[in-house]
Amino acid sequence: MNIYDFSMQKADGEYQPLSDYRGKAVLIVNTASKCGFTKQFAGLEALYKKYQDNGFVILGFPCNQFLHQDPGTNEEIQNFCKINFGVTFPVFAKIDVRGKTQNPLYTYLTKESGDFKGAIKWNFTKFLIDREGNIVRRYAPPVTPEEIMPDIESLVG
Repeated sequence: MNIYDFSMQKADGEYQPLSDYRGKAVLIVNTASKCGFTKQFAGLEALYKKYQDNGFVILGFPCNQFLHQDPGTNEEIQNFCKINFGVTFPVFAKIDVRGKTQNPLYTYLTKESGDFKGAIKWNFTKFLIDREGNIVRRYAPPVTPEEIMPDIESLVG
């Protein structure tokens, strides 16, 4: 099992199979627009722009489970990301990343991922996925996009 086994709802309500990203290095991030780490959107977008032509993509998954720091609708969240941080990487529909209503992708990431398992404790937890769809690293929320750059470079050249 890997991330290609999942389809995720986009902000427009359509579903996208993550197998569409087969062959790319992927950074999966649970995001929030009213969090102390929200400024990481700028660094994430810079990473995306720098490496997208080398087969790298970031997938953002808004979550409102941590102190209700992403209360907006999917449309409001999309607009916030674009207007405030110029985000062009895919930001999907809002999901739950922990608890009884945890999205199946996050069940996989947190419970079935070997060395990387463990509950999501806050916004902007990041998972780096290799070109075969396997988790290679997990980063705590304070780890900045800039600190992840060497790991991304090792995957995309």
